[in-house]
Amino acid sequence: MNPRMKIEIWSDVVCPFCYIGKRHFEAALRDFKDRANLDIVWKSYMLDPDAPAAIHKPYAQALAERKGFPADKIAGMFQQVTQMARAAGLDFHLEKALAANTFKAHQMIQLAKTKDLGDAMEEVLFRAFFTEGKDIGDEEVLTRLGLEAGLDKAEISAAFANETYAQNVYSDLDEAQQLGISGVPFFVLDRKYGVSGAQPVEVFLKSLEKAFDEWRTQNPEMKLEVEGGPACTPDGFCG
Repeated sequence: MNPRMKIEIWSDVVCPFCYIGKRHFEAALRDFKDRANLDIVWKSYMLDPDAPAAIHKPYAQALAERKGFPADKIAGMFQQVTQMARAAGLDFHLEKALAANTFKAHQMIQLAKTKDLGDAMEEVLFRAFFTEGKDIGDEEVLTRLGLEAGLDKAEISAAFANETYAQNVYSDLDEAQQLGISGVPFFVLDRKYGVSGAQPVEVFLKSLEKAFDEWRTQNPEMKLEVEGGPACTPDGFCG
């Protein structure tokens, strides 16, 4: 099997620019001819790691109380990101959003990654927070969202108590600090290039092409010159 270039994405599921950036990045991937040669890995990042485990408050109220933002600033910020989201094809309803500590959500993402469902879990969690107004800090809600993403119920229940997934979250947070990542989304291409924020599609595409061209030079594709002859295949055909 040929190697693939790794792309790591540090993200938090209550970050509006992470969801918007995901859409921009996906649009760039559609125009990137070597998409099949990429290994995309989602990484955990927490914008507010000290948030209470059970907040149960509107997102706007929590921003006002925890960050000291005035109501007019919050309203303007919500309007701006909602317009950006709409341009990216997303339907934000921040008036319904509920503040949450995202540690358990990241445990779910870490579990999903072991099943090759990391992207699906991120998508479900983003939609739940920004569009549906669900409490993504609640274990019962997270269980339903995990099932929606394709996870097994028994594995989901075990994930919250499994130290492995918690340690994986901490490991991602430590890596972010070592790399100097101070905000998300942050895209790391082949551990050589970084793209910060919800950049335009063309910026993502240009960065992908540059990083991949360098990576391909160092990792040439293996191609064999084959002389054909009678052979048998795993499906039972011989000829």
